[in-house]
Amino acid sequence: MTVKTPVYLDHNATTPIDPRVLEVLISVQRDHFGNPASSGHSLGWAAAQLVEQAREQVALLIGSEPREVIFTSGATESNNLALLGTAETRSSRSTHLITTNIEHESVSGPAAELERQGWQVTRVPANNDGLVETAAFAAAPMEGAALVSVIAAQNEIGTLQPLAEIGTLCKGMGVLLHCDAAQAAGKIPLDVEAMGIDLMSISSHKLYGPKGVGALYLRRRDPRVKIHPRQFGGSQERGLRPGTLNVPGIAAFGEACRLARLEMVMEARRLLVLRERFLAGLREAIPGMQVNGCLRRRLAGNLNVSFDGVRAHALLGKLTTLALSSSSACSSADSQPSLILMNLGLSEALASASLRIGLGRFTTEDEVDFAVAKIAQVVDQVR
Repeated sequence: MTVKTPVYLDHNATTPIDPRVLEVLISVQRDHFGNPASSGHSLGWAAAQLVEQAREQVALLIGSEPREVIFTSGATESNNLALLGTAETRSSRSTHLITTNIEHESVSGPAAELERQGWQVTRVPANNDGLVETAAFAAAPMEGAALVSVIAAQNEIGTLQPLAEIGTLCKGMGVLLHCDAAQAAGKIPLDVEAMGIDLMSISSHKLYGPKGVGALYLRRRDPRVKIHPRQFGGSQERGLRPGTLNVPGIAAFGEACRLARLEMVMEARRLLVLRERFLAGLREAIPGMQVNGCLRRRLAGNLNVSFDGVRAHALLGKLTTLALSSSSACSSADSQPSLILMNLGLSEALASASLRIGLGRFTTEDEVDFAVAKIAQVVDQVR
């Protein structure tokens, strides 16, 4: 078995750009350099047309109208614009935000900032499987809240939250629902209408597109969602995200969305087979291992495991032929246990001993078998 190393197993952090997407990126960068805001000549018109084509592809992926898609630099900007922009427009009616205790930092950070500004922030806890139950939201003080923000797929453990059920609750209470779909878009079917989602954040580099581009879905009817911009100085993207548009990145993002829409169902089936192969191999080779998060409601390519008596940073330091990550933020000297895993009830020791394994579009069976053997070997050495 010949495997090219390092084997990339960190697809939850970022994905390699798909060669088909790269072709679009390069051709647009080379041949369509016009500014889409330049309405007086053909180069500007061509660039504007590429942007609108990409907007249609993003909309098709999530079940929205194209005009409801605002291009940004990625999900972090989209999340900040969604939370802080909504807060500024609705603060005269309510200063209450409801979110969860398993959000990505690009949501928990703005939530903490609103809290510093005097907002009430309710954090609905996930259960020990990493799932936020609908009943927990039903028990939250939703009446009169300005916004609910829920992650679609948890970035460390891949668990999928019941968006449609939460959306129904929000609609019944007249509360806007924002969804951070950075990990979910292009991997599972999403439909903002069927799920009752009013704002949604997406990132290109999580679905085999280029870095530095993303989108915010903003509902235009039933209800029409209004947010206050966080940047000023131009009329691009309805004035909500001013500045010259990244046309090559946006066009490539659109192509990545098109491919994901066509291929995600079959790809999820393939990844699930690989994940089960990976998990079976680890279980057979390594005693004292546990899976973190629900396996049934989870991204097909995500696996998060902990090993008794082994700190993750010690493993990563020896797994030089694998590119994967810990759930914790590691430095060369120390690592902090994952707050997400500790929120699910894991001990500090187990939370510090977790590996996040992210399988992707180009992962092979040989790479899975190679990784299992290497992880088992290094766990045994470290123990």
